Amino acid sequence: MTSPHAGPGPDGDFGLLSPVSASPRVAALTGDRAVLAALLRVEAGWAAVLEEAALVPAGSAALVAAAAAVDRYDVAGIAVRAQGGGNPVIPLLADLRDQVAALDSAGIGAGRAVHSSLTSQDVLDTALMLLAAGAVRELLTETRRTTAALADLAQWHQRTLCVGRSLTQHSLPFSFGLKAAQWFHGLAAAAQRLEALELPVQTGGAAGTLAAGTVLAEGSALGPLELADRLAARLGLAAAPAPWHTNRLAVTALGDALAAVTDAAGKIAADVLFLSRPEVAELAEPRAAGRGGSSAMPQKQNPVLSVLVRSAALQAPALAAQLHLAAANFNDERPDGAWHSEWTALRSLLRLALGAAVQLRELAEGLQVYPSAMRRNLDLAGPLLLSEAVGAAVGPLLGPDGRSRLQDVVDQTLQVHAAEQSSSYRKLLRAAVPAELLSDERLEELLDPANYLGQAPEISRRILAAWPAFAQPGAEPTDPTRPTEEKGANRG
Repeated sequence: MTSPHAGPGPDGDFGLLSPVSASPRVAALTGDRAVLAALLRVEAGWAAVLEEAALVPAGSAALVAAAAAVDRYDVAGIAVRAQGGGNPVIPLLADLRDQVAALDSAGIGAGRAVHSSLTSQDVLDTALMLLAAGAVRELLTETRRTTAALADLAQWHQRTLCVGRSLTQHSLPFSFGLKAAQWFHGLAAAAQRLEALELPVQTGGAAGTLAAGTVLAEGSALGPLELADRLAARLGLAAAPAPWHTNRLAVTALGDALAAVTDAAGKIAADVLFLSRPEVAELAEPRAAGRGGSSAMPQKQNPVLSVLVRSAALQAPALAAQLHLAAANFNDERPDGAWHSEWTALRSLLRLALGAAVQLRELAEGLQVYPSAMRRNLDLAGPLLLSEAVGAAVGPLLGPDGRSRLQDVVDQTLQVHAAEQSSSYRKLLRAAVPAELLSDERLEELLDPANYLGQAPEISRRILAAWPAFAQPGAEPTDPTRPTEEKGANRG
């Protein structure tokens, strides 16, 4: 049976080994066809800037724009021919000039507007910034939906008790609301960093001196730097104070910001993977037909969204490191190989981050929360989980060696079987602390995990208040993802 999605994506890649980014949306924004379209947009934009400055014949820009339709070009053929000059701009220019010449029936000399005073690195660097701008916009749209869902979870579950874990072991009472708020914290901070990035235009000429641009602009009111600023405005990119051929901070900063987003997403995925284990069962991914199955075990429901997000998070740091490795080896005024090694790494980062953002949004919006399971796991440690609270409140009542005596109680309790530790701790504690110093009522207060959440609700509130644009809470938080059995859960 033929799949409705049969045939390669726009980039000629099915994404068979990269399911996290195997999406028509991701391919449309980052595939080879999208790269080619960005290269052509740069050339068409430059022609328009030159015509506005009266540096090329009138009507040239329209002809170049018409010739810059991506459907006119053989992407696969250009890719193969790129080996001849080491980059795809060179064969593309040959084809673009042929297309412009074919369209220039009036013979106005529109070909003079193609690539005039630019070099391949100008066009490719600018095109990659243009490509990144589109992918980042989509990524941030997805991420804002995710952070809004996380903010809703944080508000709904302000006082939903769960157990905090430290070095794999139960540590202290915690709230699921604070866990969701911390997820929000990491993702919102990373997204804000990405949103604040400036993606600059590049127009330095053959060696970054704008020598050809200076000759081109002779007699014009606009110099080559002003022309570059106009290109930036036309393309929606940031103006650059100077050419950045060998100063690659624009690339490494983008890579770092993308990796930070996948880091934050990976943290969420790792937590969900653990908390959705059958023996933990505090969370579950949203169900969807055909997702989560096993090729051998029909009973399995795998947390595939989290698996895919985590796969992206595990790949991104190495790609960001590749960008730094390239930046540190940008020799001379035009490098020999370092620049070329950036392209795939940067595009792969864009693909992984965008693909992970799509998966994470679905996960956050449909996450199923089970407060009863959280309480069950919290109770496994029994009152021992409150030994810190007991030490702080009761230790001073017992004199200088109070803390030591209470530690002895804990040590003795740990000697018995886990199933008996709860009752054993209470008995040993009651025996160690006279009733006149600590009433039964006060003891039970100390051993109630709900009374030892510290500032969890306030921490959550402050986190959400720090990034209001990413929280977007309603007047009344809603949680449509909760299963029916949990409708009576504490909303906090």
